[in-house]
Amino acid sequence: MDSIKRYMQFVFPYKWKILVTVLIGIVKFGIPLLMPLIVKYVIDDIIGADGLTPDQKLSQLFWLMGIAAILFIVLRPPIEYYRQYLAQWTGNKILYDIREKLFDHIQRLSLQFYSRTKTGEIISRVIHDVEQTKNFVMTGLMNIWLDMITILIAIGIMLFMDVWLTIVAIALFPLYAISVKIFYGKLRSLTKQRSQALAQVQGHLHERVQGIPVTRSFALEDYEEKEFDKQNQNFLDRAIDHTAWNAKTFAVMNTITDLAPLLVIGFAGYFAITSDLSVGTIAAFVGYMDRVYSPLRRLISSSTVLVQSIASMDRVFEFIDEKYDIKDKPNAKPLNRVDGKVEFDHVSFRYEEEEEMVLRDISLDVKQGETVALVGMSGGGKSTIISLIPRFYDVTGGRILIDGHDIRYVQARSLRDKIGMVLQDNILFSESIAMNIRMGKPDATDEEVIAAAKAANAHQFITDLANGYDTLVGERGVKLSGGQKQRIAIARVFLKNPPLLILDEATSALDLESEHLIQEALEKLASDRTTFIVAHRLSTITHADRIVLIENGEIAEEGTHQQLMQEQGHYYNLYQVQELDND
Repeated sequence: MDSIKRYMQFVFPYKWKILVTVLIGIVKFGIPLLMPLIVKYVIDDIIGADGLTPDQKLSQLFWLMGIAAILFIVLRPPIEYYRQYLAQWTGNKILYDIREKLFDHIQRLSLQFYSRTKTGEIISRVIHDVEQTKNFVMTGLMNIWLDMITILIAIGIMLFMDVWLTIVAIALFPLYAISVKIFYGKLRSLTKQRSQALAQVQGHLHERVQGIPVTRSFALEDYEEKEFDKQNQNFLDRAIDHTAWNAKTFAVMNTITDLAPLLVIGFAGYFAITSDLSVGTIAAFVGYMDRVYSPLRRLISSSTVLVQSIASMDRVFEFIDEKYDIKDKPNAKPLNRVDGKVEFDHVSFRYEEEEEMVLRDISLDVKQGETVALVGMSGGGKSTIISLIPRFYDVTGGRILIDGHDIRYVQARSLRDKIGMVLQDNILFSESIAMNIRMGKPDATDEEVIAAAKAANAHQFITDLANGYDTLVGERGVKLSGGQKQRIAIARVFLKNPPLLILDEATSALDLESEHLIQEALEKLASDRTTFIVAHRLSTITHADRIVLIENGEIAEEGTHQQLMQEQGHYYNLYQVQELDND
């Protein structure tokens, strides 16, 4: 019930549209309720009327049919149109609002959350589960009320015609209530399990589609088929469990539904034989049985739909309840201007509470405009250090200061706005090159985009492409080479023009020509900015103002290239090994 209460917060802004839709729906469903009364009137008061001549009977029949035609042909179609339109508009607008909320939530979740959650599962909740909740609006807030009102109006008319026959008609209603209570509690649990299994299939599929080149290169098609079959089989098992229980539910409900008309026909025949129940009344009652039990069947079907939508609601709100690891403090201030002084003050860090420290007592004072290179063996903590500067994670101990401000007490978005990052694997979006460069400054002019591309040594290869800056790069930039992707990533940082720069393995795994062009662009980009470089190849960072060797989460050595070579310590050994490898 908590999920329903929270869902109603999204529904509340549209309460008047829902009310109007229900009122229009009452008129729409109310008009067909006149049909059995028309039948009764024709049988008892026109055909069976002893005091009327045939011409009078025909005259009354024509008038009655004329009025009925106006109701059913002229009045009912526009009512049906507006009921459907308003219902669908309201349901889709609520889903729009929920997805807007979820996308905002997605952008605020920590990188740690994404490291443990499959992309496909997130997409499943935002698309599939949110779509399922639409049934709560369409069915729970509109159709159920209309069906209930239809049943009440029909029962009211039936009571007016014959009280005892009406009691017989609704005698089996309590059995419905008992059956709903027995069956639908478990159905909600089974629905949730099925949705989770579907999300796992989608997550697995999304991951494998992205990894098709790996599957092909290692000839893993048969292995991957078996792995997918496990996920698919799990979903099939959950779906069959759900279907089996659903089938039991409908078998019981429909049996009860079929018994009720039989009871009415039997008792109506008895009353007609033993008392003065008219033929028109019997015909009307048979007509109203369909008007009562058709909505009742829909109510039972709606119960299944509602259970499914509530289970999806549970999953949506489970996702919304994911905590943010990085949150602005209530009194956080924007970081409006940055000169570029960065200080690590006895910084320690670990990813999870039960894990060991990844960084231990890191102290580093970086001056404005200084270029600092972080080097060392893989897993030493270099990338972790630079992830702490834009607050992708918060320090476990100590603090990081920028221009004297503890970054935990400034607004995270304003902090990241002052930082430009070029990574080893830069993600490009499957749109145009110009759009990807504009990620650095969305309102940039075409001239500014071209200037940034020229500064990044990218303008030449872009203009050589058939569509130039309008070329679509494909998913994750698949249509471009590694060097081309890097230059576009550098161009968007040029466009952003931040005072702080982070380069994480930005030139690794590139051909010599690309590396030369990119190294030239990076040196231009780093001038007059405070720059942190993480590099595996030491030959690319010999120009740095300071080199910091990180080992096992601690600073092992620190100095210029010349100083560290003279000391002949760990850095010297690493450099010698790499030079030998190059030779």
